[in-house]
Amino acid sequence: MSGSRIPFAGIALAAVCGVVLISSGVGIGLTLALVGVWILSFWLVPPPIPEMQRMPEEGMQITRSGMRDLIEHSGLPLLLLDNNRIVVANGNAREAIGKHIVGQDARVALRHPAAVDLLSRPGGGSVTVQGLTGPKSNWQMTSQQIDDRYSLIELINRTSEADVSRAHTDFVANASHELRTPLASIIGYMETLEDEGASIDPKQAEKFYATVLREARRLQTLVDDLMSLSRVEAEKHDQPREVVLLGPLVQSAARDGAGADRFDRVEIEMPDGDLSVRGDPRQLEQLVRNLVDNALKYGDKDQPVTVSLEHGQRDMAILTVRDRGEGIAREHLPHLTRRFYRTDPGRSRAAGGTGLGLAICKHIVERHRGRLDIDSTRGRGTTVTVRIPLIPSAE
Repeated sequence: MSGSRIPFAGIALAAVCGVVLISSGVGIGLTLALVGVWILSFWLVPPPIPEMQRMPEEGMQITRSGMRDLIEHSGLPLLLLDNNRIVVANGNAREAIGKHIVGQDARVALRHPAAVDLLSRPGGGSVTVQGLTGPKSNWQMTSQQIDDRYSLIELINRTSEADVSRAHTDFVANASHELRTPLASIIGYMETLEDEGASIDPKQAEKFYATVLREARRLQTLVDDLMSLSRVEAEKHDQPREVVLLGPLVQSAARDGAGADRFDRVEIEMPDGDLSVRGDPRQLEQLVRNLVDNALKYGDKDQPVTVSLEHGQRDMAILTVRDRGEGIAREHLPHLTRRFYRTDPGRSRAAGGTGLGLAICKHIVERHRGRLDIDSTRGRGTTVTVRIPLIPSAE
């Protein structure tokens, strides 16, 4: 019994019970025997061992199981680490990184210097890990220490945010370049006119003034297109509710897009009955004008441009604009609706194009819950097809 703790409370309780037994008429000898056995039991019977001390491995499994159930359906990829070994990975983590990571050392599974550095830090922290699940992926990794043994890793996918930021940066850079080019031309010619003064040849001055006017108009067109694109993007989540008759709108917008000097090259094919959609008339007119203008600019100057409207399958209005030019190589087709994308920059600028027309068209069609497709064959021309849902006849 040496070194063991003396149970004073138990001995006192046994003594009180002995007094109660004697006062109740129980013999002194029997009472002493009962109290003695009671007191000896404190040393003869070992105290119960706590469940987690008696079965450490089983207790650990219960803890992991509970943690697995807790994080399995989390919206974020989560990892439970046991001294850097991944013992639990929830569904999103297994989908993002792979099922094989369970049981691996986290430093081997994640394989990134920033991740390895974070895992070696005491107390955890947060870092950005690029290329974790793909060459352009971007993840925010956070480590939280649970105790001396366990830690929780949280992964947040920032790839889309990085893509948006990169797209904005590219857009600003491209817009700045496009604006700088005509401005530089205007400034250069005007400085020459100012330096030469009255001594400049009248024909040369007239040529310079014409160039300045052309570049100023190009700058104005670019600014107008930038503003149009900004408005369309701001409204793209608001589906229009106004009822629009497409037949008259397409004919009027096609005439405006061609202008008086080019309208003789436009062939318009309309359906027998009219087609109604829910739309924004201003944007739909801009859509038709842009498509007709593009077709006339880049199609064969001696060939017509066909604008047709028809009632398609699944209650869709189908607008088709077809030119008969030299066509576009297939590798360019997926990129044509990107901002400032040009298959031939020199030809596009010479024709007065800003590189934003098809990007504006794409956003207008998306706002109207439609679809835009571009098909082209070298030597035969290009066809742009727009599908917009019709108003159901029951309405």
